Amino acid sequence: MLPAAPPGGASSYTSAAVSTRVSVPPNTLPTTTTTNHVLLALPPTAASASVLRSLRSEGVSVSPVSDGIGVLDAVRNRDPALVVLDVELPGPDQAAVLVAVQTEAPNVPVIAVTPRERRVGLLGLLRGDRDDFLVRPFAVDELAARIRLRLRLGPAVENTVLRLGELVVDTEFGDVSVDGQSISLSPTEYALLMALIAEPGEVVPPHRLAREVWSEPASPNLVQVYISYLRRKIGAERIRTVRGEGYVLEA
Repeated sequence: MLPAAPPGGASSYTSAAVSTRVSVPPNTLPTTTTTNHVLLALPPTAASASVLRSLRSEGVSVSPVSDGIGVLDAVRNRDPALVVLDVELPGPDQAAVLVAVQTEAPNVPVIAVTPRERRVGLLGLLRGDRDDFLVRPFAVDELAARIRLRLRLGPAVENTVLRLGELVVDTEFGDVSVDGQSISLSPTEYALLMALIAEPGEVVPPHRLAREVWSEPASPNLVQVYISYLRRKIGAERIRTVRGEGYVLEA
């Protein structure tokens, strides 16, 4: 029997803003697993197929699982070094499955993939020194990078600090600082910043930001609202509006 979900169940998850920082001290990663076998428990989508191909091309052994029922059996039988678990897979309540995986394999880190509205409740289930989470929709490269980080594959996780003038983003830990001062961003604000910093000095149109940050078409007004939130935190002068075209992140 799966352990009980947290009080209130999955429906108790809320959408309050949270910091994206997830601490991963190097000396706390598991050392008891000697293989780089990854259990990829994601819906069978183009994104999960891309992650699968990327990891296998690097010599990582990957077992895909597309429903919650098979996750625990796979953990018991395949001895993974890492579990990537979408909390909305078909089958049992995935919050309970997450707790069961942590109980069954206490030394195995978990990357939980979650929609925005469930992230706050999910954070209470993660082991801060070992687990991680990623808000859906996600960039395939970001998930692959986090997997490599957890497996400590080496070169693929170098150069994780992005700098644009006095704006610094440590993508390994999700830390953001401006003029040497740490700032806290919500996951949506962080995703928006990452979409802008990927093209520094270039105009990024609202429809592309919407595609990068939200899983469904978002109105230009919603993009504008979150641009204003981000400006308040990193400095209004760092995001320039090009009327009729989009936004530019500048040093």
